[in-house]
Amino acid sequence: MPGANMDYVCDTSVIVDGRILELIKKQKLSGRFYLHRATIAELEYQANMNKEIGYAGFSVIGKLRELGKTADVEVVVEGERPRGDQVKYAKREGTLDFMIRELAKGLGATLITGDKVQHEAALAEGVETIYLRAHEKFKKLEFEKYFNEKDVMSVHFKENCRIVRKRGKPGAVIVEETGDPIALDYIRKLGEEIVEATTRNNSFYFEIDRVGASVIQMGIYRIVIAKTPFSDGFEITIVRPITKLKFSDYHVSTKLKDRIDNKAEGILICGPPGSGKSTFAAALAEYYYGKKKIVKTMESPRDMRVIEAITQYTALEGDFDNTKEILLLLRPDYTFYDEVRKMKDFQIFADMRLSGIGLIGVVHGHRAIDAIQRLIGKVELGVIPQIVDTVILIDAGEVGQVYELAQVVKVPTGMREQDLARPVIEVREFESGDLEYELYKFGEETVVLSMEGASAHLGGARGRRSRSGERGGGRLESTLSKILTYKFKVEKKGNQFTLYLHPNDMSYLFGKGMKKFRKLEKKYGPMQVEEI
Repeated sequence: MPGANMDYVCDTSVIVDGRILELIKKQKLSGRFYLHRATIAELEYQANMNKEIGYAGFSVIGKLRELGKTADVEVVVEGERPRGDQVKYAKREGTLDFMIRELAKGLGATLITGDKVQHEAALAEGVETIYLRAHEKFKKLEFEKYFNEKDVMSVHFKENCRIVRKRGKPGAVIVEETGDPIALDYIRKLGEEIVEATTRNNSFYFEIDRVGASVIQMGIYRIVIAKTPFSDGFEITIVRPITKLKFSDYHVSTKLKDRIDNKAEGILICGPPGSGKSTFAAALAEYYYGKKKIVKTMESPRDMRVIEAITQYTALEGDFDNTKEILLLLRPDYTFYDEVRKMKDFQIFADMRLSGIGLIGVVHGHRAIDAIQRLIGKVELGVIPQIVDTVILIDAGEVGQVYELAQVVKVPTGMREQDLARPVIEVREFESGDLEYELYKFGEETVVLSMEGASAHLGGARGRRSRSGERGGGRLESTLSKILTYKFKVEKKGNQFTLYLHPNDMSYLFGKGMKKFRKLEKKYGPMQVEEI
C-alpha cells in the first residue's frame, strides 16, 4: 500500500463507509486527500432525499477535516459539479465514477475506492488505485449493548423519547422503558454507524432505501430507520429473533406430519405479528431440505434464519414478479414466500402454485380463517383449494388450529332447494375433520358461512316479536318471516327500522327481492340493513 505524503482521490464509497478515517488514524495513509465535487453532490442528493447514506458521508468528511488539524492530512475539493440528471442516474450510468477517475488521472493521484467496478475500471484506464475490499468482521456496534439479555426481541429508539425494549417470547412479551429521553445527536450517531457497517460488509444489505425510510438486514438484526417526512421524528427500530427451532421442536401430530410430508403442496402459515410465524417457516424449510428437497425463499427483508444451503431471494429489481420468473426456471420443490401481504403478492403466490411448485406463504391473521379470507377478491374463488390446501395457525410460538380445504358441489348449509347446488369450498378442522366454514358464491356476493352461526331454515324466526314491543315491528317481522330464509332481527328507533340479516338474505333483498323491499319501506317506513 502506498506510504505517507502522497496525493489521493477518495471516491464516494470510502467516504460513506468511513474506512479512510481508520487508515489515517493507523498512520497507513497521509498527504493530500482530494474529494471531487461529484462526491459532494451525490451525498447532498442522498441527504436531500432524507437517506441516511448522505448524512453518514457528510459526517465522515467532517471528521476528515478534523483530522487535518492534528495529522498530516490536507483535504481539497476539486472538479466541476455534475448536473442534476448525472447525480440522479449515477448508479445506472456511472458518470460520477468516471469524473472521479478523471480527476485522479489528471492529478496523477492514487484513487481509493471500495467499489469493485470502480476499481476494475480504474485499472483498465491505467489509474493507480487502492481497493478496500468489503469484509465480514466489524466491531460491536453501539445498539448491540441493548441486546445483552438473551430474551430481548426488539429495541425502539426515537428522538426525545425513552428507549423501549420488548422482552420475552411469543405470547409472553414484556415492554419496558429504559434510561432518559435520547437526543437527536445520539440517534443520528446510531444511524451513521449502522450505515457505515452495512456498506463495509458483504453480508449486510439495504432491503429498502427510500425517501425517509430505510430497511437494513444486518445478520440476525432487521433495522428500520424512519425520518421525516415519512415519520414525525427520527426513529430506529431493531428487531431480532430470539430463538431458532427445529421442526421436531414443535408439537406436530402424526397426522399433520404425514400431510406435510406427502399431501400438502400449498400451505399458508398465519398468526399475529410476533407470534413466531417466520420461526416456524424457517424450521419447516430446513425440515424439507433435510428430506432431500430443493428449497428456496422469497423475502423482503431476508430475515428468515435458515441454513446457508437454502438460497434466500429478494424482489429482483424491486418486483417479486421478476423473482417469480427466475424461480419458475429453477423449479424448486418448495418455495417459502415471506410475507404475503399485497394484492400482487397473492397473485404471484397463486401463479407459482398453479405452475406446480410447492409453496408455503406466511401471512398475518389472528385466526386461521383470516388467512383464507385474505385470498377472496385477489384470486378466483374456485381456484383457492388448488392454491391453498392447508392453513396452519401459529399461536404464541406453537402450532395452533389447522384447516384443510376441499371443493365439492352441493347445496350450501341452510338452503333446501336442490337447484341451489353450486361449488362450495369446505374448510374443515384438520384433526377432527369437522366442517367449520363454507365458502361459495351467492349472486354477486361471496359468502363465508361459519357452521357455528349457521341458522335453521324457514320457520325459525316466524311469529317472533321485536324486543322494542312496537306493534309495527311485530307486523314487519311476520311479513319478513315469509320471504326470508334465515334468522333475522328487527329493531326500531324512532321512525326507522334496522334489519339484521344473514348475508344470503341481504343479497336476495338487494337483488331479486328489491321490489318487495321497496314495498316494505313504503308500508312501514325507512329501513337500514346490516349483517347479523
